[in-house]
Amino acid sequence: MMRHRSTYAVAAALVATLAVAGCKKDEQPAPEASAPPPAPTLEPAAPAAPAAATASVTGVELGTAVGADMNVTSPTTTFAPGDTIIAAVSTATSDPNATVNGSLGASLAFGGETVVTQEPKTVAFAGKGVTNFEFNKPDGWPAGSYTLDVTLDGASVASRDFEVK
Repeated sequence: MMRHRSTYAVAAALVATLAVAGCKKDEQPAPEASAPPPAPTLEPAAPAAPAAATASVTGVELGTAVGADMNVTSPTTTFAPGDTIIAAVSTATSDPNATVNGSLGASLAFGGETVVTQEPKTVAFAGKGVTNFEFNKPDGWPAGSYTLDVTLDGASVASRDFEVK
């Protein structure tokens, strides 16, 4: 009978172990909420630095006289040998409120060779403006075809053909 008692004791211990194991909860991690991934944060683009204002030549008129506004009063492309030739160079800045420092120059060519060059004028361009160049030849201009070349900061930007008769 002793044998049965130990069998019962072993069986009871086995049942007790299974009972304790059965009561124990499975510890599983709690399911995570399926939230959408966070949206990437985009830094706002830094505003581009404003482009520096520039000056440009917008027109060239030739004549023998200018008005109070510095524009040629009677544009022409034909001059007499004793005329003073005036070039009115119109300019503008890309930003009408900005001032741009630069230089304007003008030269005359006759027969393919430069005969008269005006020293470049330092100009503070602001919005729209006109700069005049005067060319005189006390002993008179030789008859023929001429070309006026206008430079802005040393680069050729405009030319006009004219005649002396």
